[in-house]
Amino acid sequence: MFNYKERVKMKKTVLIAAAILSAAALYGKILKLEIPAVNLQGTPVPIRVGNLEPKGTNPSPEVPDNVVNVAKGKSVSSSDDMPLLGELEMITDGDKEAGDGSYVELADGKQWVQIDLDKEYNIYAVAVWHFHQREIVYNDVVVQLSNDPKFVDGVKTIFNNDIDNSSKLGKGSDKGWIETNAGKLIALKDPIKARYVRFYSNGSNEREANHYIEVEVFGN
Repeated sequence: MFNYKERVKMKKTVLIAAAILSAAALYGKILKLEIPAVNLQGTPVPIRVGNLEPKGTNPSPEVPDNVVNVAKGKSVSSSDDMPLLGELEMITDGDKEAGDGSYVELADGKQWVQIDLDKEYNIYAVAVWHFHQREIVYNDVVVQLSNDPKFVDGVKTIFNNDIDNSSKLGKGSDKGWIETNAGKLIALKDPIKARYVRFYSNGSNEREANHYIEVEVFGN
């Protein structure tokens, strides 16, 4: 027979084991992006940018089975409401191809695009394809979540590679990346509840204009 202390200890062990199994069951799949075809064009331009991660590097996070791209077809707004090329709704239309007619070009300098998910979701990861006709690097990429459409209250920054705070959104420590058809997947350590997702950029190593092909937000 077990004494009282031993029974309590065994009960705690069983409860901890059950919690671990429950968490494992909730996170039942590996999140992998659907990658468009390679479509590089023109003469490659040397990239002389520091603080870069290895090309094509994306994590493979575990997420719950019911996590999907909740941004598909959702409305998009921007600091530049009259893009130089394309329409803002193209950013959530599911088309990730690199060709002309698949991307949006925004004005020079610091610009943002914002996705309204229509309601609050648990967000586990976000992905972005800026442009992949050429291998280039976008400057001062900052990604934020909030339930405030004006991004004043309750703002949570999940990515920031603005290492010198030139965009005045806070100094970041994340690495930049070379744009490819693989896109950029940003996985959260823990899910965050939010309705709005905002992506900032400040031109690239080639041009001062900003580009977006597609944004995906993975939540439930």
